[in-house]
Amino acid sequence: MITIDKITNEYLKKLPDIKVGDTIKVHQKIKEGNKERVQVFEGIVIAMKHGKGISGTLIVRKIISGVGVEKIFPLHSPNVEKFEIVSRGKARRAKLYYLRDRVGKKAKVRRKIYVPGQETITQPEPQMTQQTPEIPAEAGL
Repeated sequence: MITIDKITNEYLKKLPDIKVGDTIKVHQKIKEGNKERVQVFEGIVIAMKHGKGISGTLIVRKIISGVGVEKIFPLHSPNVEKFEIVSRGKARRAKLYYLRDRVGKKAKVRRKIYVPGQETITQPEPQMTQQTPEIPAEAGL
């Protein structure tokens, strides 16, 4: 029996580890007449919905000329060329919708130190096994 996961796996892209609060650049393909170009949209990820599967989306917010602009990007769309993480943000919520009401410095998200390419390097932590001391048989326990 064929499941939906088997069918959709061939359409999935390899994505960086994007989280809510990150500032990212989205390289989107735009068709104008018979020409195709790439347009970059840089902003803060305020929400991720529907997981990381084929139906996953993210909402990116940016302020342009004093007006807030939000775009919804499907994660695995063929019209999105790539996602590039510019900086990490420290978010304590899953959705940052409160940024819509904030203006100026209050609309900022705390920054984390970010080194590009670091998200792909994951080293397993060494497993600490607790060794129980052996009790000698003469101890009388």
